[in-house]
Amino acid sequence: MAKPSVPNSGPVCVPCRLAVIGAAVLVLAGGFAYTAGWLTPSRLTAPRLIDTFETVAGQPHPGYRRNHAKGLCIEGYFDSNGDGAVLSRAAVFAPGRTPVTGRFAVPGGNPSAPDTSSPVRSLALQFLLQNGEQWRTGMNSTPVFAVHTPEQFYQQLVAAKPDPATGKPDPARLKAFYAANPETQPFQAWVKAHPPSSSLANAAYYGINAFRFTDSAGNTRAVRWAMVPETPYAPITDAEKAEKNFLEADLDQRLENGPLRWHLILTVAKPGDPTNDATLQWPDDRQHIDAGTLVIDHTTSQENGACRDVNFDPTILPAGIEPSDDPLLAARSAAYALSYKRRTREEALHPAVHQAQTNGEHS
Repeated sequence: MAKPSVPNSGPVCVPCRLAVIGAAVLVLAGGFAYTAGWLTPSRLTAPRLIDTFETVAGQPHPGYRRNHAKGLCIEGYFDSNGDGAVLSRAAVFAPGRTPVTGRFAVPGGNPSAPDTSSPVRSLALQFLLQNGEQWRTGMNSTPVFAVHTPEQFYQQLVAAKPDPATGKPDPARLKAFYAANPETQPFQAWVKAHPPSSSLANAAYYGINAFRFTDSAGNTRAVRWAMVPETPYAPITDAEKAEKNFLEADLDQRLENGPLRWHLILTVAKPGDPTNDATLQWPDDRQHIDAGTLVIDHTTSQENGACRDVNFDPTILPAGIEPSDDPLLAARSAAYALSYKRRTREEALHPAVHQAQTNGEHS
């Protein structure tokens, strides 16, 4: 059989093709330049955000996360009771057990800061689903965040930069920031009314951002979640306020008596509830579903534990869960990625520096 003939399209214009290729390269380069902030130096970028975190920390801390630098690794599992499947088809909500790697931490960029340096405790988790998917989440012990945009968060960091004369943030500058940003009032009011917990084990941890859950029938709802402890809450004591590292010691002591448990509570939004503003809570009368139990059974050092090399990017999600329109989510993802890149590179190039700092902190 004769091959079909190809119409003669005339001579090939080599310069034209090169021009097209060159234009495509320029577009890609421009995209990278815009993302990096080279063409718009006033635009907020992940490097600007992470650079500011480093400034707020006061001095370089090679090999550590730029925020939540002080922490410890935890391991355990999530026991799903199947009730979460009415909201999401994610495999993690099917009845059964899912291995979990996680990390408790104190906010801030200084890995040797005292536990009392912040009233907030943090819990990050990585669920390792049987189908190979992962669900990563970073939660705080406050149900609301201080700000609702990445730009506000950057301005808050700038306001918290240490004064060279004192080594501490300037109270007047922080006061001016809060006065100029009334959206911070719910966070400030909640912190004032809720003393820090006396333990990592008796604090509730909130996924302050909204997400979109889709069930097996294709129905989608806005959802927030919280890990609510079985251990009764108790406020920090005066004796603990005088201790620099009481949180890790307390957790290890509690685990000697057996695993610790939290319940995963899913809160379902109603139409009109804000999904793009982490400074606002949803009303208490919203539907709550207990989807199962998080069980933590042991801890390891963050220097050599399973959580060390995990980037707890909150946008790494299984099928059935998607990010909402909350602008903080994309900013968190970009900042976490850059922090991960910097700290792992530092540790690979200068392991002795990191190890020396670690030995100094635990000596």
